[in-house]
Amino acid sequence: MSTDTASIKSTTPPISPSLFGLTKDDLVEIFKQHDEKPYRVDQVLEWIYKHRAGSIDDMLNLSQPIREKLKQQFRFKTLSKVTIQGSEDTTRKYLFKLHDGRYVETVLIPASKGLYGDKADRLTACVSSQVGCAYGCKFCASGLAGLARNLTADEIVGQLMMVEELSGQKVNNVVFMGMGEPLANFKNLEKALDIITGQWGMNIGARHITISTSGLAPVIKKLADRPQQIRLAISLHGATDDVRDKIMPVNSKWNIEELFNSLHYYKEKSNKRLTLEYILIKGVNDSLEQARILAKRAKGLKALVNVIPYNTVEGLDWERPDDEHCYKFRNTVRDTGVVTTMRIEKGHDIDAACGQLRLKQESSEGIIKAPIKA
Repeated sequence: MSTDTASIKSTTPPISPSLFGLTKDDLVEIFKQHDEKPYRVDQVLEWIYKHRAGSIDDMLNLSQPIREKLKQQFRFKTLSKVTIQGSEDTTRKYLFKLHDGRYVETVLIPASKGLYGDKADRLTACVSSQVGCAYGCKFCASGLAGLARNLTADEIVGQLMMVEELSGQKVNNVVFMGMGEPLANFKNLEKALDIITGQWGMNIGARHITISTSGLAPVIKKLADRPQQIRLAISLHGATDDVRDKIMPVNSKWNIEELFNSLHYYKEKSNKRLTLEYILIKGVNDSLEQARILAKRAKGLKALVNVIPYNTVEGLDWERPDDEHCYKFRNTVRDTGVVTTMRIEKGHDIDAACGQLRLKQESSEGIIKAPIKA
């Protein structure tokens, strides 16, 4: 199992790069090669991220020759809308089609509070980083058909741009908790983060971005070295190796000891916020003994714990504990002094578990065979 899937064989077919995947430094270099004035870079970026131009032709203060050069070298929008489930006052799930005919999901979550109980009036976008996933977490629909490919930086940024365009709202909170393992696509993730957080780009503060990982310990350390206050969430789902092994195949590569060593490094290096995500699965990881061990581990990191009752996925046999037991588990952790939340459920009627909508679409088209009803 590689720490970075940049070398996976099923890669993106060759295609012109998109302007959505270029940083300011990239554009400076491109315009320099064409002997264009440096201020043209700012003009292009303003058209993309401030004025939200619909095409390169809409960049009216650029000369026609410059626009033609840009059109010859670059695409503009990287995704097309297929369907939207949900409504303006509820969770909305977007299915986007990529240039190679594959699909990706993005979710928009309006909330009076953030996912972790923080500041009110958040509008959160849950973004995907890969088409499918190679890590095979046992509760997740994203990996049921394996990994197709990494998303490029422009496809990651493009999800946010499309969600804002279609919703008519400004996203102010981003979570990389959609399809895929973000840290397995670290090169493209880093570039996308530069664009999302850049004042010249989408200008979303790093403190309002959370990256979720199944536990790629070496790459967690790389993220810790990044000089931004990006938050990290760990898909833990088991407080001991014997329990986590049943749910998270990644644990056989980097066990809990290695994972928590990387988390302590992350905490010491950056003092950035850590969240331990814990999906409750009936009879698998929901014992109160697991709750007590989880609390001890969280205390050692001064981490927040987010308890998530299991969300049913077609094709998987896991069951959700009853509400009373979910509250007992949460309270067992909370009573030790650990800040503990239990996520308010949204989106049961819109294939809420990550990857389900994409699986149904690609199964119906015969792109993949997955254990899910089309």
